[in-house]
Amino acid sequence: MKSRKQHVLLLWMLVCSGMTEAIEPISTTIAVGMAAALTGFLASYQNILYYFHECCRPEWISFNKTGLKTDLDDKLFGQHIASRIILKAVSGFMSNDNPKKPLVLSLHGWTGTGKNFVSKLIADNIYREGMDSNFVHVFTSTLHFPHPSQNATYKSQLQQWIKGNVTSCERSMFIFDEMDKMHPGLIDSIKPYLDYYDKLDGVSYRKSIFIFLSNAGGERIVETALDFWKGGRDREEIELRDLEMSLSLSVFNNNQSGFFHTSLIDKNLVDFFVPFLPLEYQHIVQCAMAEMKDRGFDPDRDVADKVARDVVYFPKSERVFSVKGCKTIASKLDYFT
Repeated sequence: MKSRKQHVLLLWMLVCSGMTEAIEPISTTIAVGMAAALTGFLASYQNILYYFHECCRPEWISFNKTGLKTDLDDKLFGQHIASRIILKAVSGFMSNDNPKKPLVLSLHGWTGTGKNFVSKLIADNIYREGMDSNFVHVFTSTLHFPHPSQNATYKSQLQQWIKGNVTSCERSMFIFDEMDKMHPGLIDSIKPYLDYYDKLDGVSYRKSIFIFLSNAGGERIVETALDFWKGGRDREEIELRDLEMSLSLSVFNNNQSGFFHTSLIDKNLVDFFVPFLPLEYQHIVQCAMAEMKDRGFDPDRDVADKVARDVVYFPKSERVFSVKGCKTIASKLDYFT
């Protein structure tokens, strides 16, 4: 790769540096020979642009199953249900050359439990540029759709944005953050793109990924986790079947959520409702240790314990679950180091 880049840069300098004027008096025979050689060179490197500019090609979009599994195992703490579902769902979808519909994931849980982080891990293991890829699109409800009175305009814009981006690259990813703050009815505008259609107006959406992030349903998840804790049962005993139905119903019936009575749920277009459990003391310690490692420090358990002890937990008397998950770990680590 390095040799190829050097050749191309040399060619670029030759063509663009103004050297053509310096060799203008050269004989026609030599000039024709150089032109032929240049043409042959360009022909042999016909795909050279793809190495310098992100394109919707395997050089830039290629799923790394091993990488995703390693990231989920090593970097996501306390989320055995989410980790298992995400790996199987994304791996199965990306290995299918002819999916019947887009992959639609809805991630639910309290703040700081890892929903945004998992979205990043998925992007990092599909796109070479990760979250910076031109084919990963993030919509935040309070930023992109702030005014209820503009709902009709937002619907039209959202349809155009998605259609335009999928037209450019069928392997596009769309992340909708703060679904619990989205105005009800807005998300229904993209329902046709998530359905079982081969093409819509000549565009296929079947290889795209849609991820919804929401705090809605978090209370139901916490209740279940607390019930298991009070019953003396290990949190790893909690399974998807303990939460999925009640989670989808609570989100569907929440009139303050963007999923309120949405056709996406009513028509079963969401492939997986993924619960993110509230985090305990041990998970906060793990987050602090991981953050130190990311900063290039040697992980210090004593410092991690200080950070974890400073976090607010609930219920107040038992101090079982972190109120903000790992969200404030970075700033607290600044204080204790």
